[in-house]
Amino acid sequence: MAEAEQDPHLNSLIYRFCPTEEELILFYLSNKLQNHRTRDIHHVIPDVNVYEHNPCQLPRLAGELCRRDTEQWFFFVPRQEREEQGRRPSRATASGYWKATGSPTYVYSSDNKVIGVKKTMVFYEGKSRRVKKTEWKMNEYRAIKEEVDGTNGIPVRKLRHELSLCRVYVVSGTTRAFDRSPFGIGPTEMVRPEGSRGHATSSSRNINPTNIL
Repeated sequence: MAEAEQDPHLNSLIYRFCPTEEELILFYLSNKLQNHRTRDIHHVIPDVNVYEHNPCQLPRLAGELCRRDTEQWFFFVPRQEREEQGRRPSRATASGYWKATGSPTYVYSSDNKVIGVKKTMVFYEGKSRRVKKTEWKMNEYRAIKEEVDGTNGIPVRKLRHELSLCRVYVVSGTTRAFDRSPFGIGPTEMVRPEGSRGHATSSSRNINPTNIL
């Protein structure tokens, strides 16, 4: 979703990109994975390996329609070669590293279907023992697709590892557009940890998000 704002200094409209998590996964990430509408999507979400840059460098690498945003920036991040070899991804940059905080959680659509997994990370500045926690945070989203097992016909959820979508932002003491839930949807209805939903059955095999690197 985009919101238009009037810039009093430039006498022009500024478009702010404010997608929901459902839109990020079902539209932007899904289309990118299928190589659909990539030219249009890259205007707001470019391909950038965020781990090759320090967080303060990322805003100017954002999509051309989002570079003037002061709250959040989005990037498609390809799977690292070491991940393809079964090793843990490297989240170190030249000045520090990204560290996961909390456990990964499922992302649900507005009709309560599992559509992805979300991991939150915090950037720490420095190396070795001299590190400092910063205000930079990142949400990493990976899509989930459901396939039917050919042997028994049971739906199986598979995580799409080949590409992730990252939202980078700075922690703020005020409520911003992307901190608010859509109207009519409570915060626990969009993203919940594994096991928090009471209607899960044995008819579908689930990915445990806490096992995801």
